[in-house]
Amino acid sequence: MKILKSFVLVAAVLAGTAVVAQTEPVLMTIDGNAITKDEFEYIYRKNNANNALDKKSLEEYVELFKNFKLKVIDAQHRGLDTLPTFISELRGYRAQLAKPYLTDMSMEEKLCREAYEHLQQDVEVSHVLIKLPDNATPADTLAAYNKALTACQRLANEDFATVALDMSDDPSVQRNKGYLGYFTGGMLVYPFEKAMYTLPVGEISAPVRTFYGYHIIKVHNRRPAYGQIRVSHIMKMVKADAPEAEQQKAHDEILKIAERLNNGEDFADVARETSDDRGSAMRGGELSWFGVGRMVREFENAAFALTEPGEVSQPVQSPFGWHIIKLHERRDLEPYEVKRPDILRQMQRDERASMGRKVLVDRLKREYGYAENAAAFDAVAAFVRQHAQADSAYFVAAEQLTDTLAQFADEFLLQKDLAMVIGFAARGGALSAVSFDEQKQDFVANGILNYEETQLETKYPEFRYLMQEYHDGILLFEISNTEVWEKAAKDTKGLEAYFAANKKNYAWDTPHYKGRVVYCKDAATAKVVKKMIAKLPSDSVNSYLNARVNNDSVVAVKTETGLWKKGDNAQVDKLAFGVKNAEVAVDDKFPVVFVVGKMLKKGPESYTDVRGAVISDYQNELERRWVDALRKQYEIVVDSAVLNTIE
Repeated sequence: MKILKSFVLVAAVLAGTAVVAQTEPVLMTIDGNAITKDEFEYIYRKNNANNALDKKSLEEYVELFKNFKLKVIDAQHRGLDTLPTFISELRGYRAQLAKPYLTDMSMEEKLCREAYEHLQQDVEVSHVLIKLPDNATPADTLAAYNKALTACQRLANEDFATVALDMSDDPSVQRNKGYLGYFTGGMLVYPFEKAMYTLPVGEISAPVRTFYGYHIIKVHNRRPAYGQIRVSHIMKMVKADAPEAEQQKAHDEILKIAERLNNGEDFADVARETSDDRGSAMRGGELSWFGVGRMVREFENAAFALTEPGEVSQPVQSPFGWHIIKLHERRDLEPYEVKRPDILRQMQRDERASMGRKVLVDRLKREYGYAENAAAFDAVAAFVRQHAQADSAYFVAAEQLTDTLAQFADEFLLQKDLAMVIGFAARGGALSAVSFDEQKQDFVANGILNYEETQLETKYPEFRYLMQEYHDGILLFEISNTEVWEKAAKDTKGLEAYFAANKKNYAWDTPHYKGRVVYCKDAATAKVVKKMIAKLPSDSVNSYLNARVNNDSVVAVKTETGLWKKGDNAQVDKLAFGVKNAEVAVDDKFPVVFVVGKMLKKGPESYTDVRGAVISDYQNELERRWVDALRKQYEIVVDSAVLNTIE
């Protein structure tokens, strides 16, 4: 079933291409397949970076293009474009290529720029959190919102910390009284981040909805971003509520450590010996890079107060104990072009991922004349409320919902399809846990975007040409591998025959030595090995030596085979070519060396001596024969008048 759907998608894509092609000038036909001038120009210009269209290069490229298309058409005749592997690969390419067309790129860029601006500033905030339960019902949401409004009303006249202690559901509120400290962009959920960068200093927000619930946010201050720092620390752990004696002991120990450092002892050595943070102690106290909001406030303030690399702080107390901190280095925010990929990745994990999509959907609604039937949507909502569970009875009843929810272009969204989507979202559980409004919005958006995806070839020529390029490229690779590359590599008889017929092409001007260099541990071993090699086939030498001469504990001999000209191998230069002053490196483990083989003065004796070159040439020959056969098999007609308009 999946294969069938995939085939239908690819067929629809190519059919759409053909429909569009009919309105464009046809440059040539191959076996009745029309190839437009625009497609040819797209590929030609892409493969000619200088875009210089002189007559000679154009004529040459037309011939290359004919060969290219002949191979693709031949692949189609063989059914390679119907194979599941082809369909799956092309579908994967299409999904990747379509992504930029299914979101509003200007919105994406705007959000990226906004995120980068946020990274340039740290904001000091407090908040009150009115938490929402998982799978909150509309009643839960309304109750939480009303509670948040109550908090806002109180904050107009009461101290923020007092209201936070009384009303906030944040588990840390008893410790921090709602105060969170400094944060920079990318550290908090997007709606919270957006609000804190929008609010003027000293003001309090209206309720801000996030995944966690409703937040009331107060901005205390702003400052240029501190960037990131890398530090080491030495820590003596003691809980904030520990007995006085434990507190004093930890304080005395950190003072002794500070004295050792002041006397010149190495920070890393002292950290390894004394720090209670054993994870960092093993690294000499070193911590990973961090920015604001990553450490407890006391530690962060002390670390960022250090200004010079190598500077060491006085003992600093935090809720976890005492620290001495050493600064290693600072780094500022990277340029936008460098940071943008990281920002994009983060955007894909939060609410911003859908914002560009929403802008595009709204535009497409206008473009395609979207109109909806509010009564039909209300009927689906009522239907869902009538059923407690998304069980089999629900799905059977959903099939009876036949009215149209909305219409755009030539498409219709149906009641039963939305009801099915909502049922699947419930996963067999309570339907009350599913937000009808969210499901409705997603259903409509998906319907419009799915339709838009089918129109990409029609609306965007560059997408159509790129898809055609991927389609043809996959087929070209597969059929070339079958007819040329793999065939040439495996066709031993063909290679031998081709070499015999073209042996003169592989002649050389200087002699080559073909054979084996043998390295032995002593003269006695060399004598035995030389006799063995004289009696053995060349391809059996290594296995025989490993079995009879070498063993698991002692390697008495090693060999290397090759085809060398003078200067390629010092041992061969000395022993085969008789170069007296050859600089030979002596291996103490294998001091006795000899060569076995023959001198080839005019050229190779077998194609295996020049295998790489012969295979390459044989591939060219196979391709020439193949193209000649294709040109006889398939009719090619070029419209010269259209060709002459390319300029």
